Amino acid sequence: MRMISHDRLFKELISSFFIEFIELFLPQVAEYVDRESFVFLDKEIFTDINSDEVHEADLIVKCKVLGSDRYFVFHIEDQAKAQIPFPKRMFQYYARIYEKKDMDVYPIVLFTYDKPLRPEASEFKISFPDLDVLTFKYRAIQLNQLDWRKFSNNPNPVAAALMSKMKIAPEDRPLVKLECLRMTSALNLSPPKSQLISGIVHAYLKLTVEENVAFTRNFEALSPEEKKPMLQLTNEWIEAGIEEGMEKGIEKGMEEGIEKGATAEALSILLRMGRKRLGDPNEEISVSLKAISNKEILEGMCEKVHEVESWSELFEEAQG
Repeated sequence: MRMISHDRLFKELISSFFIEFIELFLPQVAEYVDRESFVFLDKEIFTDINSDEVHEADLIVKCKVLGSDRYFVFHIEDQAKAQIPFPKRMFQYYARIYEKKDMDVYPIVLFTYDKPLRPEASEFKISFPDLDVLTFKYRAIQLNQLDWRKFSNNPNPVAAALMSKMKIAPEDRPLVKLECLRMTSALNLSPPKSQLISGIVHAYLKLTVEENVAFTRNFEALSPEEKKPMLQLTNEWIEAGIEEGMEKGIEKGMEEGIEKGATAEALSILLRMGRKRLGDPNEEISVSLKAISNKEILEGMCEKVHEVESWSELFEEAQG
């Protein structure tokens, strides 16, 4: 499995849904920008002369004020780690971009880390006892300070993706993943864009075995009409979860990884054999099957499937 690049995921999300990003978090700005004027500019590379470190501005987008000839640029920085000197660095970015582009700059920071939970600063100041030299401000969007419920049911692809990084109570995690799935499927996006959102959700809202059981139970409780548009994304998440489980197993030991892959394969074989003889399992049976983590039990059920007349009887035979 390839390592997921956090920077790549978030840059691709904002690049693909830029106006939706502005509408979601800065609706007042969305009212005065010309939506036909957005141009993504080349990366800006900055060298810190004091430390010789090289920094790269995340996204710079040129646009125009609606109904005027005034151009300006958005500078959007994705901050995946908490850094104490960050406000100063944001100001340095601003000054260099302003000088190089010779345009006003609207600075935005998207804080995407899980911890710490403290509110982040949104300004940088330089002052003396007798003089306030500078107050530099930027828009701070801190996901771990936002309640996911306030973004639920919002028909915005950025909301569907970034709810996975917002403030979520532990017991709500399966529910949030299901809601992200429902919102994504309702948007009727192109497959690449749907996969981008689902990739972010799966990468940053990883469920435990118990949470996956709850997620599956909640999904199976939906009506057929609700589930139908969600099925493809659900299957992708299940397959990604199996692949991830195998990858983690390899990191911890080849035996564990092989066992997880074999268990998933045994479940797949049982479902194919069972559907041919017994038909589709009902919701309760489906949830129970997906909760079985013992490969030997699944293999035993495969051997018994031709000897029974129903899924319920098959479970009784397995338990006996």
